Amino acid sequence: MSSIPKKVIERLTAGLKRFQPILSTSKARDDGEADTVMIVTDMLADVFGYDKYSEVTAEYAIRGTYCDLATKLEGTVQALIEVKAIGLELKDQHVKQAVDYAANQGVDWVVLTNGTHWRVYNVIFGKPIDQELVIDIDMCSLSPKSRADLEVLYLFCKEGWVKSVLGDYQLQKQALSRFFLGALVLSDSVLEVIRRELRRVSPDVRIEIDQIKNVLASEVLKREVIDGDKAIEARKKIARAATKLLRKRAREGAEAQGGPGEEPAVAT
Repeated sequence: MSSIPKKVIERLTAGLKRFQPILSTSKARDDGEADTVMIVTDMLADVFGYDKYSEVTAEYAIRGTYCDLATKLEGTVQALIEVKAIGLELKDQHVKQAVDYAANQGVDWVVLTNGTHWRVYNVIFGKPIDQELVIDIDMCSLSPKSRADLEVLYLFCKEGWVKSVLGDYQLQKQALSRFFLGALVLSDSVLEVIRRELRRVSPDVRIEIDQIKNVLASEVLKREVIDGDKAIEARKKIARAATKLLRKRAREGAEAQGGPGEEPAVAT
């Protein structure tokens, strides 16, 4: 993650110290949604660094209805924010409407919050439209003295947004997901490494890649890791990355020989 500017650390630290008691008191009073929206708006400014007069929009209009709030940078909507009453437990079903709004507007990010809990989702533009939970923050459990806690908050700060740290964090999270790692283990390049190591420790035994793959798929990896939409998408990402690498190597080889070269054919 990018280093956090000193002034942002100071703002985050002061913001947590200020709003944690405000949130606790509001929850004890069981404030309603309108009061929670006011607190969230102030937090967007005083914690996350947005100008609440020019970069935060209340009741953002979408096709005849409204999302509670939206953040904007240079006039472009960055995230839609759905706010629930502070005493209401957040559930995935609460974010569905905001995700539908975002899909209609081509907005990639949606926030669901009740003031104390903040969940940041990335909108997946597929059929059907889906969402991926990227950040889940409990404001009242964070420590102003914890660097790790401040780094989590920085992901949604205006300064972090400008540097795309949220997108980078999501990519890292995806790369370390069980689906991506499972697909990687079953890729041809990794299977070849495993076979080479098996030959080294058992030189008299003939082992084929398909045999290794079958054992890994049926006895080592969990079924949920290698089946389903997320597993399929992980395999597609690895295939696209392999294709991109092959093309890059082909271009570099052609340039080294002084010609344009041809891109290798890759099975899809």
